[in-house]
Amino acid sequence: MHIHILGICGTFMGGIAVLAKQAGHKVTGCDAGVYPPMSTQLEDQGIALTEGFDPGQIRLAPDMFVIGNVVSRGNPLMEEILNCGLPYVSGPQWLAEHVLKDKWTLAVAGTHGKTTTSAMLAWILEYAGLQPGFLIGGVPQNFGVSARLTDSPFFVVEADEYDTAFFDKRSKFVHYHPRTAVLNNLEFDHADIFPDLAAIETQFHHLVRTVPGNGLVVANGREESLDRVLARGCWTPVERFGTAQGWTIGAAGAVAFKEEFQGMLNWPLLGEHNRMNALAAIAAARHAGVPASAGIEALAKFENVKRRMEVRGEVNGITVYDDFAHHPTAIATTVAGLRGKVGDARILAVLEPRSNTMKLGVMKEALPGSLKDADQVFCYGANLGWDAAAALAPLGDKAQTFDHLDGLVAAVAAVARPGDHILVMSNGDFGGVHEKLLAALAKNSA
Repeated sequence: MHIHILGICGTFMGGIAVLAKQAGHKVTGCDAGVYPPMSTQLEDQGIALTEGFDPGQIRLAPDMFVIGNVVSRGNPLMEEILNCGLPYVSGPQWLAEHVLKDKWTLAVAGTHGKTTTSAMLAWILEYAGLQPGFLIGGVPQNFGVSARLTDSPFFVVEADEYDTAFFDKRSKFVHYHPRTAVLNNLEFDHADIFPDLAAIETQFHHLVRTVPGNGLVVANGREESLDRVLARGCWTPVERFGTAQGWTIGAAGAVAFKEEFQGMLNWPLLGEHNRMNALAAIAAARHAGVPASAGIEALAKFENVKRRMEVRGEVNGITVYDDFAHHPTAIATTVAGLRGKVGDARILAVLEPRSNTMKLGVMKEALPGSLKDADQVFCYGANLGWDAAAALAPLGDKAQTFDHLDGLVAAVAAVARPGDHILVMSNGDFGGVHEKLLAALAKNSA
C-alpha cells in the first residue's frame, strides 16, 4: 500500500509514517514549517517529504491519504482530495486498523507526562526482553526513534485526548482499545476544542469504556477528576498510584504496592512528577508480566525523552536546558524539579506560550504562580492575543517580555553569569533560541 500523509512532521503523524514504512508500505508525506527532531527522523528513515499542501500532490496517486489533525477544511490539498472523491482516513484510525488490531495495547493518557511515561513503559518492556512496538510523542533516548514496529504482541502508544481529525472530533485515544490503560492525570487543557474540564472527562470516560474486563486501568489516585471519570462507570480492575492503597514512592526512591516494599528506585530524573510517572509505568508493565522489581531495575537505566529537561549545552559555567513544558502545571513542576537539583543557584526561565490553549489566554492568570520559583523570567510574547507583560506583572521586576527573539536572547545573555541555569520552555522550535543563546553566551565570554 502507498500512503501519503498530510501533516507528516507532527510527532504523532511522523510516528505513523515510521510504522507504516517498517510494515512494508510505501510512505510519502507533506507538511509546512518542518523542523527537527521529526524531520531528521523521517529523512533517516528514507521517507520523502514535500513542503506545503499543493493540490498537485494527488498525482502521486497513493492508495490512501492519511490525514493529520493539523489539516482543516480550506487546506488546498484536502479540498482536492474531497473534490476528487479520493480515499482518506485519520491517523488514529489507520493506526488502529493496521497496527494495533492484533496487539496487547498499553495506552498512556493524561494531561501531563504522557510522553515520558510512555517512554518509561516501553523501556521497561524492552529491558525485560519483550521487545515492544511503540508510538511516542517524542524521541526516547533509550531508543533514538519515536516509533517502531516489532513482532512482539505488546505495543505502547501515547494516547492523546486531542481530537482525531477535522472529520472525527472524538479524542484520538478512543480508537486504540487498550488492554492496559494509564490515566496519568487530568486537568483542563486544549481550550481551542474543549469548553471545560467536564468535556475532557467525558472523553476519558469514553476511553475507560473501551478497556476490557480482563484488562487494567492504572489511575493517579490523587486526581479528583479521574475519580469522577471512573465513578461514571468502569468495568475493569483499577490500580491507583500515589496513594497508600496502591503504588507509592518515597522521596528517597522506595517503591511499594499496597504498602509492601518492591524495591529502591535509583535514577537521575528530577521531581515528584517523574516519580509518579515511574509508578504508572511500573504498574502497567507489571500487568504485561514484568515484575515490579524488574521495572525498578530498568528505570535505573532510563534515559529521558528529548526536550524533557534536556541539556542543550554549557558555556562558561552556564547551562542551557530545553523542555517541552507549556501548560502552567507543567511549567511549575519543571521549574520545581530543576530547583530541587540546583538548590540556590539562579534559574533564568525563558518561556514561549505557544500552545493553542496558551495563545487563547485561558490560563494566563496561572502563569505568574507557575514561574514563582524562577529567579528571572523572560517571555516571548509575539503573536499572542493577550498582553504577556500585564499577565506577568505580579512577578514584578523579575519578569520581562519581548516581541522580538533577538532582543530576548540579548537580554538573557546580558544577565547570565557562571553557575546559572537557563530553562527554555516551549512546545515548538522557539526559533532556534537554544542555539542562539549558546552562541550569545559564547560571544560574551570570549
